[in-house]
Order: sequence, then C-alpha cells, then structure tokens
Amino acid sequence: MTTLVPTAEEDPALSVVRFTSELSWSDAGPEVAEQQVSRLCVEAQECMVMNRWLDLTSLMLTSADIVFSNSKVSEKDLECIFTVICNLVTKSESPDEEFEMAKLICSKIIQQPKDKPVLRLKILFNLYNLLDNAHCRFYVYMKALDLAMSSKLTQYVIPSCKKIDSFLKEWNLEVQDQRELFLNVANALKDSKNSEKDSFKFLTKYLATFSGEDAYKMGEAKDEAARIIIEFVKEPDMFQCDLLDMPAVAQLEKDAKYALVYQLLKIFLTQRLDAYLEFQAANSALLKSYGLVHEDCIAKMRMISLVDLASHESGQIPYTLIKDTLRIEDDEVELWVVKALTSKLIDCKMDQMNQVVLVSSCTERVFGQQQWQVLSTKLGTWRDNIANVINTIQANKITEDGSQSVQGLMIR
Repeated sequence: MTTLVPTAEEDPALSVVRFTSELSWSDAGPEVAEQQVSRLCVEAQECMVMNRWLDLTSLMLTSADIVFSNSKVSEKDLECIFTVICNLVTKSESPDEEFEMAKLICSKIIQQPKDKPVLRLKILFNLYNLLDNAHCRFYVYMKALDLAMSSKLTQYVIPSCKKIDSFLKEWNLEVQDQRELFLNVANALKDSKNSEKDSFKFLTKYLATFSGEDAYKMGEAKDEAARIIIEFVKEPDMFQCDLLDMPAVAQLEKDAKYALVYQLLKIFLTQRLDAYLEFQAANSALLKSYGLVHEDCIAKMRMISLVDLASHESGQIPYTLIKDTLRIEDDEVELWVVKALTSKLIDCKMDQMNQVVLVSSCTERVFGQQQWQVLSTKLGTWRDNIANVINTIQANKITEDGSQSVQGLMIR
C-alpha cells in the first residue's frame, strides 16, 4: 500500500504531481518515466511560482482516471490526493478562477459515477466546504446531487437537503437556479424511503416559482405539475394542499394532455366520493396508467368526504348521512369516524344514542379566499364576544363599587 506523506522538503501539491505521474508512466520504462515525471514536476513548480492555480489544477487532474482505477492506490490515498487538489481553490484570489477550478475538479469526479461513488461524493463535499464563493458552492452542491442520484446513493445527501432554506440565504440564487435546485432535491428524495413528503414539499416549491410567467415559460412545468397531482392522490395520509391556487398547476385545466389529471385533483380537493366513482368509471385506464390503485383512492376519498361532511353539516352529522356518503355499511360508520379522529382530520364525539357525530373542528382540504373569509368572520365573532364579556364585568364592578359606597354612608 502506498501512502502520500507530505514532507518539509516538498510541497504537498508537488508530491501529488510526482506520485500520480509516476503511476501514469510506470509502464513506459524507467528512462521515459523519469523524464516525464521530471517534466511534469518542473511544470507544476512553475505554476506555483507564478500563482497559476487553474493550470496547476488541470495538470494534477490529468492522471486522476489512472489513480482511481489503479488497484495499488487505496481509497484513503485517493482521498488524500484529492484533498490536496481541492485545497488549491483556497489559494486563488480570483472568484472566476476559483469557479473554473471547481468546475474542472467536478467534471473529473463525476465522469465515472459508479466507480467508488461514496468516495467521489466525499470529495465533492470536501470541495464544497473549502469554497468561499457562494455561486461555486451552489454549483458543486448540484453536481453532488447529480452524482448521488446517478449512483443511487441519495441517502448521503438527504441530511443536507434539510438545510436548503439556510443554503438559499447564503447562495442568493436567481429564480432559474432556484427551480433547478428544488427540482433536483425533489427528484433525489423521491425514491428515498420515508422522504416522500419532503420530495412533495420541494416539488411544490419548484412549481411555486412559476408565478406571472408567460405561457411558454409556464409550459416547462406541465409535466411536474401533473406529477405532483398524482403524488398527492397516491399519498394515503395527505389530505390538504394548495395546488389549485398555483398557476403552474391551474394551466393543466385546459391542457389537452393533462386536463383529466387536473379534474382528478379538483375532485380530491373539492368534491366527494360519488364524484370520484363517476370519474373512475369513465377513466379507469387513465388511473391505471399513472399507477393509481382504485381501492386506495376510494379509501382516501372516504376520509376526505367525511371531512367535507364535518365542514358543511353545522356540527352534527347523522350516521345515515355518513353511511350514504361514504357508501359503507351501518357497522362501518364509527370505524371511519375513528380513522378520521386518529388522523387528526376532525375533532368530534360520537353520540351513539342519537346516532350522530358531534363535530368540534375539522381540517380544511384547501385554504383559499373562502376559508380566510370564514376565519375572519369567526375571529370577528370571538372579538365581539370578548368585548361583551369585558363590558359586563366592568358594569358589574361599577354596580358593586356603588353598592359598597352606599353601605358605607348608611353605617356612618
């Protein structure tokens, strides 16, 4: 096993050049190898003396493929070599040169994503931490995401995805870069276990960036808008979203390819089970083509329909209405109410004697202008009630104080 050990006599970068060039020319014979190694070392020294850090980076990366594929070089040695190469970015005083160096290193690292992918990811994250320029950091992070997805190692980038909000403040991205970031993160999280909702969140962020765009630009988001609708319908415990208000999603309503997908979203967010069953009868092939399971959709629509009943029946829902709306048997009514309770969709009590469900509160599927108006009305009512209570208390206090004064006069 070969190990790179920097010494006081030789700069670490020069040690790497010597080490990699000896590996590259080892099959050419001693004389040729010695000549080429000496030439490359002299060239590297010239770069260092003249502060040509981009040229030195290019020189050091020339033999990177051979280093990666050489069985004599351990992963620990590889990490050491690329730590020295990546550290060159700290020497440059030009942001443009720093960016070009980062691009060179990334292009070499991601060339063969399936060869030692974990190490390659580690090198990219090391490079990221060495960079000062925010734009450079964003570029390297995106390359790390691409590498993680292509090598199916997204579990290594998921922790960083949870810090995206703080990264955004640091990177100060343009809208187009934000879109690229949100979409890549959503794709990285999509196939990761237990990250489906996080993927949905970032896909929503991606679609939210399409506001006030022209029709051509908005058209870029059509496929992803249809995708997020299908993901919402598939998710068994997701009952609320604001997709209908998004221009990127709303454009599908009259789209030749995705109009039915948009109609399906409207059913899940504004209608009940009977509307879904009618839609399914006419479009069963479409639902299957998107991988939607009819029984799962029915189960979700029953929960949604029960919540809709809770929000429209003045606080009392007869068992018979639940049975008819959810299309279930008499003995299943309380089972579905309990499901809605445990999912925290409604807060209620069951009056078995009178066969009604007494609803205290429920979750809204959408929260748009109408819901804001209802909330405003409730807040206004509460405010008036509190004002009346305060006035009553003050009036009683005045009366009480007056009575005590009269009693005082009588005692005298």
